Amino acid sequence: MSRILLLEDDTVLSQSMKNALQLDNFDVVVTNDGKEAFKRATNEQFDLYLLDVNTPYFESFDFLEQIRKDGDRTPAFFVTALVDLGSLSRTFDTGIDEYIKKPFEMNELIVRIASVIKKRYDFLEYGNLSYDSLNKRVLINSKEINLTHVERHIFDLMIRNLDQNISKEQFFTVMERPSEMALRVHINKLKHKLNISIKNARGIGYRLEKL
Repeated sequence: MSRILLLEDDTVLSQSMKNALQLDNFDVVVTNDGKEAFKRATNEQFDLYLLDVNTPYFESFDFLEQIRKDGDRTPAFFVTALVDLGSLSRTFDTGIDEYIKKPFEMNELIVRIASVIKKRYDFLEYGNLSYDSLNKRVLINSKEINLTHVERHIFDLMIRNLDQNISKEQFFTVMERPSEMALRVHINKLKHKLNISIKNARGIGYRLEKL
């Protein structure tokens, strides 16, 4: 299930969007101001940011610029009024992936969001590894590597957030019996099975570095 952070200060619209997306099997977290959205984005993992252009306290433009500076490459999808279109060139330079103009049909929004997520995460390459993210399968030279359920989810977290530190607490959410010792065992098994270098972010967690 893909996880979306929705930043929209119109409570009626945000609830409608959340309901429609949830019916299509998206997990949606709603915030109504940029500062709260930035805090959630910094501490949690999302598959897409769905952002209204004009929001209180911390505009979506500033939100996107800041997370990109911090190395966050999560796809960003903007919802904009016609009068905002002239400002969008700023965000294309920063890293916007898609936008839709108000008013819009919910079905169109959902189709376009699904397309952005699929394009971003469907199939990833890392060195000699190929990663089928939809099925969480890792292949080397077209041969699938046998990973446990937990190992698949741990690797998924790292490759989706390449070169970013993943906290121990975030790893714990995908583990059946979470503990620091168990996490170390899983990380060491992944290193051995996939022949990859996973860095220990001391006191924080682990990260898979860019090659």
